[in-house]
Amino acid sequence: MSTTSFPLSTTPPLRDLWRHAARRRPTVVAATVLSTANKLFDVLPELLIGVAVDVVVNEGESMVGRLTGVQDRFGQLVILAIVTVVIWVCESATDYAAHRTWRNLAQAVEHDTRMEAYRHIQSLEMAYFEDTTSGGLMTILNDDVNQLERFLDVGADRIIQSIANVVLVGAVFAVISPTLMVLAFLPIPVIVVGSLRYQKRLEPRYDAVRAAAADIGHTLSNSLGGVATVKAFSGEEREVARLEAESSNYRETNGRAIALSSAFIPLIRMAILAGFTMTLLVGGKAALDGTLAVGMYSVLVFMTQRLLWPLTELGEILDLYQRAMASCRRIFGLLEMEPRIRPGSRDLPVPVRGDVRFDDVTFSYHRAAPVPTGTAPDEEAPGPASGSDDVDRNVLRGFSLHVPAGETHAIVGSTGSGKSTVLKLLLRLYEPDSGTVTLDDIPVAELTFASLRGSTGLVPQEVFLFHGSVADNIAYGRPDATRDQIVAAAELAEADAFIRAMPHGYDSMVGERGQKLSGGQRQRLTLARAILRDPAVLLLDEATSAIDNETEAAIQESLAQVSLDRTTIVIAHRLSTIRHAHRIHVMEAGRIVEAGTHDELLDIGGLYAALWRVQTGELAPR
Repeated sequence: MSTTSFPLSTTPPLRDLWRHAARRRPTVVAATVLSTANKLFDVLPELLIGVAVDVVVNEGESMVGRLTGVQDRFGQLVILAIVTVVIWVCESATDYAAHRTWRNLAQAVEHDTRMEAYRHIQSLEMAYFEDTTSGGLMTILNDDVNQLERFLDVGADRIIQSIANVVLVGAVFAVISPTLMVLAFLPIPVIVVGSLRYQKRLEPRYDAVRAAAADIGHTLSNSLGGVATVKAFSGEEREVARLEAESSNYRETNGRAIALSSAFIPLIRMAILAGFTMTLLVGGKAALDGTLAVGMYSVLVFMTQRLLWPLTELGEILDLYQRAMASCRRIFGLLEMEPRIRPGSRDLPVPVRGDVRFDDVTFSYHRAAPVPTGTAPDEEAPGPASGSDDVDRNVLRGFSLHVPAGETHAIVGSTGSGKSTVLKLLLRLYEPDSGTVTLDDIPVAELTFASLRGSTGLVPQEVFLFHGSVADNIAYGRPDATRDQIVAAAELAEADAFIRAMPHGYDSMVGERGQKLSGGQRQRLTLARAILRDPAVLLLDEATSAIDNETEAAIQESLAQVSLDRTTIVIAHRLSTIRHAHRIHVMEAGRIVEAGTHDELLDIGGLYAALWRVQTGELAPR
């Protein structure tokens, strides 16, 4: 049973595809014209066979003789040979042009669709990603988009040629023998009706196939992303068994679709046999009676084959079509999802002062249960509510905070008290349920993302590095930075020494997610990334949690320089790292319950003092 669910588009997939591929429509028209021309040149040789038979049977009365005035039969055959060469050259040229145009179109639409989907995913809010598996999204961006490409590469061309084939051959039959046209075309309605019925029955089966493929993507992504944990807990066989179950489900689901689609071709063959037999018998009798020329009879026999036999590919085409349409429903279903958090239209006045204010902010995570696994301890993600299908827990309640420009403020509190959520609301990764968040007295909801987030530098609790060089990762937030600026930021983050010790220094590759580095090294690179951006507001969420005490002391000295005249908000569990902040705010259950300097909070003897005693064992000298 599928465990990964994505919304499906309710609009007909071809209509969605035509709308989203608007700028490729001229190419679609050109490819259609080329395919039609190719089919025309493909049909003409069958007509020439009848004309050649006519030359041999009717000595001086052949159609070629009457049209050209050439009475010598060999001369007439030479003319036919020349015409045949021209037709075959045109057929080959249009075949090359059509295939190349369709394939380039398929590649272009594949690229456009993948980029449109990826760009749209980037616009969605954080809550979407917490409820959606990365493996499922990867399946849409890769496998589903590739299914669409395969259909445009092969199936679309075949459909156009099949339609052109029916029209062209039908015209030939209509001219030569309307009676035989009716008999030859009798199987086509059966085939069309059968195709439509099969299409309806195949549609849900291929939707299930795409869902099963997404489950495999989710399982692979989850397992490979946590390979260290898998090995540490000897879970290799369990992960293999998990993937085997998902892969078997995919195979069985696909098998049910294949069983239905494969039964279609034998049925088409029976219909073709009936049409061919009727042409053979009825047309043959007419030729024997002299009411149908022998050459024309030969043409119709070949044309019947030409008309009906390509329809045996209809099953394969239908299979490609249904797979592609199932993928389209998933792709365009994703594109129909509207982002709930949209950028404003205002920019911050320059220079940005960095005055941050939260006024009576309330915030809840609204999420459908069950809650996805893998949430970090201090991300404030709620657990499932008992006896309810919805999760709705207030993380912040009437939260108010003012950080004047240029000051360093710290937020401390127990796990789950709402600390990290404060930074996420400031960055508009989430929207508050009520209250306002302002930066330089402008509500952040009115600011463009570029202005808001471009004025901040975040060192997140969960460090993330991209597969690339050390320098590329540090410069991620400021791609135009010079090497000297990158090195200066690394020095302030106490990262320069270990970077230079790496085989290629700043050009060394960090590996996927920075797996070649230790936790402390990754954290220092992330800190250097934020410092390099030179933000008006620096946000540090447990920025030194993975760093040893000696390095942390050095970093604190550097941060004191970096934070000078710069608004800095620090979230920390180690109280020693924030004792010199201008103001420390203690959170509990979504509210600030204490606030003051380190010394003032110790004098109060409340929650902060209790936390300090736990960490130090005694009240430290002030």
